[in-house]
Amino acid sequence: MLLNSLFLLLIIGVFGLIIIPAEHRLFLRQFSLSITTLVFILSLFLWLGFDHSTSKFQFVVNNLWLPISNINLVLGIDGISLFFLLLTTLIFPLCLLASWTFEKGNLKIYLISFLSMELVLLLVFTSLDLLFFYIFFEAVLIPMFLVIGIYGSRQRKIRAAYMFFLYTLLGSLFMLIGVVYIYLSVGSTNYEILSIIKFSNYNQRWLWLAFFASFASKVPMLPVHIWLPEAHVEAPTAGSVILAGILLKLGSYGFLRFSLGLFPQACIYFTPFVFSLSVLGIVYASLTAIRQTDLKRLIAYTSVAHMNLVMIGLFSGTVIGVEAAILQSLSHGFVSSSLFLIIGVLYDRWHTRGVNYYGGLTHTMPIFIIIFLFFTMANLGLPGTSSFVGEFLLLVSAFDANTTACFFASTSMILGGVYSLWLFNRIAYGNIKLVGCDLNYREFVIFLPLLLGTVFMGLYPNIFFSVMHASVSNLVWVESWL
Repeated sequence: MLLNSLFLLLIIGVFGLIIIPAEHRLFLRQFSLSITTLVFILSLFLWLGFDHSTSKFQFVVNNLWLPISNINLVLGIDGISLFFLLLTTLIFPLCLLASWTFEKGNLKIYLISFLSMELVLLLVFTSLDLLFFYIFFEAVLIPMFLVIGIYGSRQRKIRAAYMFFLYTLLGSLFMLIGVVYIYLSVGSTNYEILSIIKFSNYNQRWLWLAFFASFASKVPMLPVHIWLPEAHVEAPTAGSVILAGILLKLGSYGFLRFSLGLFPQACIYFTPFVFSLSVLGIVYASLTAIRQTDLKRLIAYTSVAHMNLVMIGLFSGTVIGVEAAILQSLSHGFVSSSLFLIIGVLYDRWHTRGVNYYGGLTHTMPIFIIIFLFFTMANLGLPGTSSFVGEFLLLVSAFDANTTACFFASTSMILGGVYSLWLFNRIAYGNIKLVGCDLNYREFVIFLPLLLGTVFMGLYPNIFFSVMHASVSNLVWVESWL
């Protein structure tokens, strides 16, 4: 019932926004913010009521079905999907709060896009049927396409929207072929049934490649990462936050849930391939970030580097490596979202993202600079923050799996220090180039939960590890390694 309540609330929210007249702009904002906040509060009860001693799916909903044999819309959560769901429900009310003064275009369509996006994302993270997972996985493209294409900041927004849509859609067509083949050969697309089916090595390998084509473009991995910087630069602030905080997690979640869970032998076979692409992605994205002068584009490339580091943890072949990858994904959702919100604060005041236009903000915006410094340090993996725990354990697990990959992956910490400290130094210090007001109450409230969550995750990571441990340990591919 609790899981059903989340979806029911969001459906009510979408239809409520459709009914409310477009002239009542303040009420539209208040209504959508209230719905998303209530969804977040309800999602916390899922965590409180979650039994972390078992790897079985909990809060299962199985009362929706299609008149087709063995294809049912089954929803449920385990220790892996729980925190992705919580991250989603937290980020959306913060995005709506960040968009409180957003006045471009039709506000009604903007808010409907965000609420429908949250609904579909929650369905992605809770779907236990492969076919419905694919449907929801692709349905996310539609509202985000509208957000970028309609509410983007520059003339290149249409190009960016089509790049985002086509890159992610074309890769997923291979996954659709794989889903159809699985249904025809097994007779079901239910995840729990498929998890006990042992596919032949040949079938596992080509199915793994079909799923890889879809998930790799969402991570994103080289060479299908081109759409991400373009989409980030053109999207409004809230759109960039959703992209970095949640949509990039769809790729890592897909690998974790389906590639690693259903095709364990293929994962072992393709691990050197994944390590090679990930290391290339880390080094390339970090070096590219150093030479960027657009704030959003710089943070976008750092996201590519961090998510490729997550991929090394996922394929490290150890329980702690997978758990660290999940924690690092959550940490990236907090830290990267905060950095894009910080850029949004600057853009709202001066309507430029060029690094060269900023300087000396320590004198005029001290509270803003303190928060900026904290998340810059968190992005570097400062001890006491969530990124430190995730990155340290990722590199430890990578060292056990492949010392060469670990060595090159470690360069992300050095290069990360270069671009992060360079960016902070240019904005915080030097001559005062622009004069503006410090953070207001609304903006401070947006950053507060992200700051507290980053510290809490860094100081008490075992609270998160204890919840996901049973589910991660139960993965078939992990057992096959041990």
